[in-house]
Formats: sequence, C-alpha cells, structure tokens
Amino acid sequence: MTFLDQRVPTGNKGLDQVLRGGLPANRLFLLEGMPGSGKTTLALEFLLDGVAKGEPVLYITLSETSEELHLVAASHGWSLDGIYLFELASVEEVLGAGRDQSILHSWEMELGSTIQLIRDQVDRVKPKRVVFDSLSEMRLLAQDPLRYRRQLLLLKQFFAGLDTTVLLVDDMSGGTGARDNHLHSLCHGVVTLERLTLEFGPARRRMQVQKMRGVDFVAGYHDMIVRKGGVDIFPRLVASEHHTPFIGEAVPSGIAAFDQMLSGGPARGTSALITGPAGTGKTTLALQYIAAACRRGERCVIYEFDERIGTLISRAADFGLDLREHMASGTLSIRQIEPAEIAPGQFTAMVRAEVEDHNCRIVLIDSLNGYVSAMPQEKELILQLHELQSYLNQAGVLTLLINPQQGFFGTMQTHGLNVSYIADIVILLRFFESEGRIRKAISIVKNRSGPHEDAIRELRLDAQGLRVGEPLSDFRGVLTGTPEYAGSRAPLMEDRG
Repeated sequence: MTFLDQRVPTGNKGLDQVLRGGLPANRLFLLEGMPGSGKTTLALEFLLDGVAKGEPVLYITLSETSEELHLVAASHGWSLDGIYLFELASVEEVLGAGRDQSILHSWEMELGSTIQLIRDQVDRVKPKRVVFDSLSEMRLLAQDPLRYRRQLLLLKQFFAGLDTTVLLVDDMSGGTGARDNHLHSLCHGVVTLERLTLEFGPARRRMQVQKMRGVDFVAGYHDMIVRKGGVDIFPRLVASEHHTPFIGEAVPSGIAAFDQMLSGGPARGTSALITGPAGTGKTTLALQYIAAACRRGERCVIYEFDERIGTLISRAADFGLDLREHMASGTLSIRQIEPAEIAPGQFTAMVRAEVEDHNCRIVLIDSLNGYVSAMPQEKELILQLHELQSYLNQAGVLTLLINPQQGFFGTMQTHGLNVSYIADIVILLRFFESEGRIRKAISIVKNRSGPHEDAIRELRLDAQGLRVGEPLSDFRGVLTGTPEYAGSRAPLMEDRG
C-alpha cells in the first residue's frame, strides 16, 4: 500500500462502508451539519478509534466546554481518557489570567492568536488525529470572509506537513447557514449530516458524502440514527454488489392444490405479492410457506408492521400453524416493526443482517401499508423497495409481500401504491358470491418465474387450516366488480370441523 492509498478508519462501521475503507490519511476533511444532526458524536467516535489504536489524538473546541463534551461522552457510556482536550473558550488560554470575565466571547478574540495557540498545541501533542469544533466561531473571530478563508488556508498548509488527519466541524450557522463552497473546495473531503423533522414521529437523520478526492465512495443519502453508544449509519443498498449463486428451485407451500397453480411453487430468488381485501386470508396463505420452510429446517423471518406478534401467533394457531414451535427451534423470527420509529435504511439493514448473518431463505413483509408509513415520500419508497427486492432476489431469498386493498367489494384500490410491477408473482384473493353466501377465491395473475394456472379456485379457511378447491368456471364480474359464481354447486367446498 502506498502513502496515497493509506486509509484511516473513522470509528464508525457504517461510514467506513460508505467510504469503502475509511478516510484518506493525512488530509483535511469537513464534517458539516445543522445543530442536532450528530456531528459531535461522530467526531468523538473518530477520536476514540484512534485512542483504541494507541494514537495521540486532539480535540480542539471553541463551541463546547470540556464539561459539555464529558457529558456527551457519558451519555453514550464513553470515557474521554486518552483524548487531549484543548478548550479555547477560557480567557486564561487566550488572553492570560487577570481578566474580570471567566468566558471570552468568540467575537472578542484575536484570530491570529487563536491560530497560533492551535499550532502550539499541535506541536506539543503531535496528534495523529485532530477534531476542530467548530468553524462557526472562526468565522465570528475573523469578521471578514477574506481573512477567514486566508487563515483556513494557512491552517491547511500547517497540517499538510504533519502526519495528521484533521476533521473540521461546521454547524453551518455562519452567515445565511448555506454551505460554504470555498470551504468545500479547500477540504479533501466533505461529509454532510442532516436532521429532518417529519409531520409525525421522531426526527429522521441522514448523511451523504459530498465529495472525497480519490475515493470511490457510495454516493447518495444514507439513513442514520443517534442512539446510546454512538451513531448507526446504514449504507444505501446497491443490490448489484451482493449477488450470491443459488439454484432457483420451486418453493412448495405444502398445499398440493395451490402448488399446482404455480407449477410447484414460486422459485427461489423471486418475490410474490399477495393482494386482496381484508379478511381474505393473505397472511394465512403466506404463513403456509413460512411453516413449510421451517419444517424443512430453513430460516425464515416475518416483519410485522400491522398486527401484534401475539395476535399473529394465536390467529395462526386457529388454522393449525404452530409458530411458537418454529420460533423455539430457531428457524423462525418475528420482528415487530413500529413504522413511525424506523428509517427505511434501518429496515433494509435489518433484512440484510437476517440474510447475511443467519442465512434467511424466506422474508415476509406484512404489510406494505405499514412499510409505506415508514417512508416520507412515495418515490423514495418505490426506489428503496425495488432495490431491496433486487438484493433479496440475487441472494436466492423468496420474498412474500402482503398488500391489502381498500374496500371489500366492487373495484378495489391499493393504498396509494402500485408495486405489482416489481413483483415476480401476483396472487389475487377476492370475495365472491354464490347462493347467498360470501366465499373466497384465489387466482394467479402473473408468474415471471414459470407457467401458472389461469383458473379461479375457491379458498377455504377453517379449523383444519387452509384449503384450495378445484378450478371454477361460470364467473361474472371477477376483476371489475363483485364476482358472482353462477356455475354448478358441486365444485364448491364446505366448512370442515
């Protein structure tokens, strides 16, 4: 590895993945974001990683006192032992003792003296990593944009001759709060953090690498959260980078008549959309695939957005499916998802962990309505869902998507989202009328992975489980209105105790 190829880990696993290894060594970088976006926490992670590697590190602060930094560290369970803290806010460090005030306001300080103090401290500590927090105080000290930029250039030239990687922190509060293009051009790389307030639920955070010279980083926005213990960054999923060889064999449901409709079952590495109005048996049908796979010893996971886990388990038991048994054996995991509390990238990371760490073979998302609620914008939803689907397909995972339709009868619509085009298989469940009774029907609308039956069959749910009857004919209004069966009564099924 040459000098130019050396990388410095940031101390954050997600950011290192975005940067494909870390920051280029011995360069000057900008970490910018509005207050509350997570800059200080990420900067401390960078320094603490250096401490763990036995490196001398330096935190130069104009904006926060050492007491405030210790409080931030304590909130994450960290100790700042090993980090040299240089607090430029105290009067003694800048103007000497004997002054009446105990805190010197940044606009009263002399910029040249401040720069010299920084240089002296760096010469004394000889740090491998430096965090400078923050540039907004430097702007106030300079009072003149030209002088501010000149001093920053001198600071860059000073660090250029040292074996030091520098992180400049900017809260973007100077002037109009807009990005400083001159500062961007001055730095070797720029990382931007954002904090977004939604109409409902907690604030969302995301980050992006604006530029990074000589680095093939993952461009675009990446969701992130700030939790106790640090910052979690979820790199944007690029499905084409995660292909895994697999055999696209059929995945049976254990219901012979239904498997016959799909010529044996959906193929591995495909996605099946199960759609229909509430009460038609969408979730129960999906659970048939889950239970059959668990009996074969395959790992499965259910992401439950709408229903509580306890309700799902008890309802499945009513139809002869013992989910608790599979959970106890370790073949089934059920994850309760609170749509308003999870970022889309965070959900994607959860799915990836199941596939890559636990070799999950079937993923069930119940339902897409809840997934929609986790997304602030429909366009982003389609793009992220499509990328997640592509990733799961290339990993050989069968994905089951439940998409409820609004209404029970007549022309029904999905919840403001048309995802049928990204699914390989579309399974349609509907109610139909026959002899004054409401019954359920099942049909296969499309199957990209192979041939499928175009007939309509009756679907029954009773104490003995899920049953699929013989193909039916003589229907009226199947797709456009309320289906009505006008044929012989002989093929219809009755309840079974």
